[in-house]
Amino acid sequence: MDFKIVADTMWVLITAMLVFFMNLGFATVETGFTRAKNSVNILSKNFVVFAISSIAFFALGWGLMFGNGNPFIGLQGLFGLAGADNSPATGAAYQGAYSAISWATVPLLAKFFFQLVFAGTAATIVSGAVAERVKYLSFIVFSFFMVGIIYPVVGHWIWGGGWLAVRGFWDFAGSTVVHSVGGWAALAGVLVLGARIGKFKADGSPNAIPGHNLGLATIGAFVLWLGWFGFNPGSTMAADVNAISRIVITTNLAAAAGILTSTLISWLLSGKPDLGMTINGCLAGLVAITAPCAYVSPVSSLIIGGIAGILVVLAVMMFDRIRIDDPVGALSVHLVNGVFGTLAVGLFAQDIFMPGTTGNGLFFGGGFGLFLTQLTGAVTVGLFTFLIAMVIWLVIKAVMGLRVSPEEEIRGLDIGEHGMEAYSGFQIFTAQ
Repeated sequence: MDFKIVADTMWVLITAMLVFFMNLGFATVETGFTRAKNSVNILSKNFVVFAISSIAFFALGWGLMFGNGNPFIGLQGLFGLAGADNSPATGAAYQGAYSAISWATVPLLAKFFFQLVFAGTAATIVSGAVAERVKYLSFIVFSFFMVGIIYPVVGHWIWGGGWLAVRGFWDFAGSTVVHSVGGWAALAGVLVLGARIGKFKADGSPNAIPGHNLGLATIGAFVLWLGWFGFNPGSTMAADVNAISRIVITTNLAAAAGILTSTLISWLLSGKPDLGMTINGCLAGLVAITAPCAYVSPVSSLIIGGIAGILVVLAVMMFDRIRIDDPVGALSVHLVNGVFGTLAVGLFAQDIFMPGTTGNGLFFGGGFGLFLTQLTGAVTVGLFTFLIAMVIWLVIKAVMGLRVSPEEEIRGLDIGEHGMEAYSGFQIFTAQ
């Protein structure tokens, strides 16, 4: 077998495993940022969501996303990789019904696994935003529709050769496809669920509900930072030494800049450096650089990450002000900075890095064309995802209920939903 195919396949699988490992990061960040009485519930949701994602993406999502079809949806090879051409083991000929991803010359199953871990990430984003009041089974049902339908339809538009791809929309590793899709779906869920008991006072001002374990949250943030070194450079789907080296650097610099600006802004606004804001600043920088990571310079990545760190702090404050309760800051990290990162392609892209793709962005003499295309994609994806997710949340609410009872919420979902405690034997005191 050709050595390049072997090297590319190993690279794709190893980076996919790094992205899979991000499930641990999301689980620990979300658990650390929420209350002890809901720890089992949040850990269990993060465990089960990847299992649901695996089944949903295998059963239907992959075909809808990458199957040959029309500009809006895949129509061939819909169920369980049924549209594969089983003759050659690798290469463009091994495309069958999936010509949109034939550019990657690794085996089809390697392509599938890499795309699967991205799909699982989109579903995991929702978990944190709806934490501490959503019914366990209702969340599982939503996750199936999220990965089976919502995510792959948008993915087809952008990565499956659909209408946005044809228009020249670029999202290298998923600021829109993964992060803003997860964020829009989460926003719909938060609006249907409503705020946690005790989050807002009678006058509408927010009560702080501190996370119970910032040690766990910090561990999770480092795991996610590590996982992003698979997320972004792995999206080359080839061991292109120059590209992956540059993408690692742009990814890391954006994270570093996001950490520093979020820490500084929260320090200036609150008088103290807030660790929670520092963690979310890191994640905001990573989300924002995900779309442009292959198309921008290291200096541009510093600027993008720095802006993301500022945006995440302001967004957390904004959502509190408009009484949208997001326990872990998922909307501020993934939705706000997923949109910003998408637009950043239109501002900071330089053709020298990947000739024949984006062309130059606005700040490098390319005019408004690319920016407007990116804006079109961000808006249409947002509208579609939010509306479809809202319908699914409302149907689930009507059919099986969505929110736990007030008594269960006050006592904690660990006992009510799972009949166990994360910290058995410890006395846990909570105000809510």
